Amino acid sequence: MRVLITGATGLVGNELVSLLLNRGIQINYLTTSKSKIRKEDSYAGFYWNPEKGVIDEDCINGVDVIIHLAGAPIAKRWTESYKKEILNSRTTTTNMLYNLLKSKENNVHQFISASAIGIYPDSMDEVYSEDNTGVDNSFVGKVVEKWEEVVDKIKELKIRVAKIRIGLVLSAKGGMLAELAKPVSYGVGSAFGSGKQIQSWIHIEDLVEIFFYVLNNEMEGVFNAVAPYPVSQNDLVKCVAKVLKKPYFMPNVPKFVMKMMLGDMSMLMFTSQNVSAKKIIATGYQFKFLSLEKAIANELVK
Repeated sequence: MRVLITGATGLVGNELVSLLLNRGIQINYLTTSKSKIRKEDSYAGFYWNPEKGVIDEDCINGVDVIIHLAGAPIAKRWTESYKKEILNSRTTTTNMLYNLLKSKENNVHQFISASAIGIYPDSMDEVYSEDNTGVDNSFVGKVVEKWEEVVDKIKELKIRVAKIRIGLVLSAKGGMLAELAKPVSYGVGSAFGSGKQIQSWIHIEDLVEIFFYVLNNEMEGVFNAVAPYPVSQNDLVKCVAKVLKKPYFMPNVPKFVMKMMLGDMSMLMFTSQNVSAKKIIATGYQFKFLSLEKAIANELVK
């Protein structure tokens, strides 16, 4: 099998590439950096420039499945221009892949796209399954909605489409865990706002295993990529402190302080989404990391 991956050098992409190569799957990948292109039988790079609409059409030669991970990081200050980049980096790239699949003869039978649980409305009470049709009335909610709409166009080409809605990824190599661990390691960690907001998390290993599971079983539809036991943000930060053997006594950081520091992006710290993993579990997937403490320790204690 040969898989085309976008976003192959990102946090999730790096781990997924390693997993797939270890499972004997050959990889084509798209990159915006010509210096990162390698040409090996099992790992071949191809150039694209989504801003200019440029893509090496040979990228889908011999490809059976596309895994689409590309997208500008959300955890960066949201200027108006960067908001456009966050949206366009997801919709424009997906449209480019759609147009390529439509115009060039290929053997692609499955399209697996990253998505995000940020589509679900902010709530302290609701538990969200994949059947929920509500969309959070926020910048992130609208971005994910538009992103998924473009991904769904791929179905017109008689290709199976799967969307993986990703929760808070626990990895020492990047993302929120790495950022939370910094102040905690100095003994000044604290939660944000009330600290009661629900965080639906997933260990990086489980996340890439879910992508492989969906690929290997030729699945389609929407799947939440979250561990079965979400926690409050207060408990999350407390757990990081416990694993790092650091004190946890600082008062929670008020909303207005984070708003001053981070602008609109600060809403990421205060959103509450209790997301269900029942659907992926019902298909037979078994999580490696069910315990938050074990998941954090696996990443932060080496």
